[in-house]
Amino acid sequence: MSATERSLSERAETLPRTVPGASGVSMRDLLASCAAATVISTPPRMPDPELTERPEAA
Repeated sequence: MSATERSLSERAETLPRTVPGASGVSMRDLLASCAAATVISTPPRMPDPELTERPEAA
């Protein structure tokens, strides 16, 4: 075990243990908030130049 793995293991042992689901947030609400955050934080993509219509050269 490397020094990094030992220090992470030691830190994990000192963290307070919590009961899963004790926060009172349902999985449905958690997933909905993650989806909403993704939509809000993702910038719009530029249109694909191969799929957009180009004016015909005259």
